[in-house]
Amino acid sequence: MSEIKLKLFFMALLTSLFLFGFKSNAQKTIKSEKEFLITDYGSKSDGKTLNTIAIQKTIDAAFQNKGGRVIFPKGTFLSGSIILKSNVTLYFEEGSVLLGSTNSKDYSNIAFDGRPVSPKNDDNSQMALIVAHKANNIALKGKGKIDGQGLKLALNIDSLHHAGVAVDPKYSLRRNRPNETMRPKLFRFSQCDTVLVEGLKAGEASCWGLSFELCTNLTLDNLTIVNRSYWNNDGIDITDCKNVKVVNCDINAADDGICLKSYYPGYYNDSIYIANCTIRSSASAIKFGTASVGGFKNVIIRDIKVYDTFRSAIAIESVDGGVIENIDVSNIQAINTGNAIFIRLGQRSGDKPGSIKNVSIKNIKIQVPFGRPDINYDLRGPEVDFFHNPFPSSIVGLKGYRIENVILENIEIKYPGRASKAMAYIALHRMNQVPEAVQDYPEFSMFGELPSYGFYVRHVNGIQMKNIKLTLEETDFRPAFIFDDVQNLKMKAIEIPMEKQNQIVFKDVIQATLENTLEAQKIEIKNQ
Repeated sequence: MSEIKLKLFFMALLTSLFLFGFKSNAQKTIKSEKEFLITDYGSKSDGKTLNTIAIQKTIDAAFQNKGGRVIFPKGTFLSGSIILKSNVTLYFEEGSVLLGSTNSKDYSNIAFDGRPVSPKNDDNSQMALIVAHKANNIALKGKGKIDGQGLKLALNIDSLHHAGVAVDPKYSLRRNRPNETMRPKLFRFSQCDTVLVEGLKAGEASCWGLSFELCTNLTLDNLTIVNRSYWNNDGIDITDCKNVKVVNCDINAADDGICLKSYYPGYYNDSIYIANCTIRSSASAIKFGTASVGGFKNVIIRDIKVYDTFRSAIAIESVDGGVIENIDVSNIQAINTGNAIFIRLGQRSGDKPGSIKNVSIKNIKIQVPFGRPDINYDLRGPEVDFFHNPFPSSIVGLKGYRIENVILENIEIKYPGRASKAMAYIALHRMNQVPEAVQDYPEFSMFGELPSYGFYVRHVNGIQMKNIKLTLEETDFRPAFIFDDVQNLKMKAIEIPMEKQNQIVFKDVIQATLENTLEAQKIEIKNQ
């Protein structure tokens, strides 16, 4: 068994053991029979009365009882920030709605004491409709709905800024909106252990949707998340958490669908399982980063459906010094999605680049359109602001810091073609003009025009491609594959359109094997 296969085997074994043990951890979540009805503590279900104090009294009563179920009955309950405490379940009966206030003064900027120091602590909002800090054995369950009223809230925050009442020092004049630090999230859970969120409909925040940092034993199951009211509307954000399961979720987000982030040096996301989810996004469906200080280890992603998504179906990025290793992605189907696979090792911050190694991506089928796939969104991702042909999948490291040990197997990508030599054309003899973009924000379009249509691979050591099929709706004059500064390349059973030769381009490639792949398709470019 090869070294990379052995590492991936042990990763799968460890994750299976984690999932086996995780079920018992999740079962520890609140079993107390005592119930606390929020209307018994003064909450009104008219959708107009501010119930923050009454709901908090109910939670506090359950907490003082050493646990219990806080019941939201049928009706609409308006509230500002509420704090969830240990051994308490919020249970939403069918027909119940927790409605976020549209008054920014109703949200508390909670100080999360005892957190590790992060160079990026101020990058996102500390406010939320539901807050939990160092709370254990907590849950949100039921068949109700949590609605942040994000558009009205964000527009009110915007109006207060322009009126000079609550000025945002980081207000974006370029994009005409208040900074995300001024806009509350839906959830903000930090340093919690044994968390279950199950069965709910949630979303419409003014910023991120469900945000978890430095948490352990987290389960998100059977959620319907629609978070597309305003900008920075991620669906789920998981930051430096351990033992996480996200399953059976339907996510529709104006920003990234499921986003793994790492803000804290010495911490990283570890043992993450994401499966059986459907994602629509005006950014990327599943993304590692952009914040990538500590890193991401032992992540399994299975059985994901993606549609109408502007950026990448899967984006794996280390640009802040983080370590990414042992990533296993399989069974992804994406239609009308702007980019298939994006893997990037960069250095926008940190003393030195991080690393990306042991990544397996298998059983992938993706259709890339010619135009932008999120055209029907009210809030769309920023346009690519230069002329370009359709972008290929990219796997790009740095000079002297290569991405290591990547397996791509059983992958079918349907590209639109229609590439024109008159549209931002980069000829093969000018490949050195593709920028390194070491410190740039990572994105599938970050290198500008690329001289291949299928895969662009640069600064990689150890890459296996097996059973790769690329198809074109219309002719593309560019080659299918470009490999630049690549070592230990193995290609087997590659199927590409046979319209012309020279579809596989090598530049500074060392130790390459092409099996069941026409050598006539290969051309080697000398050093430039």
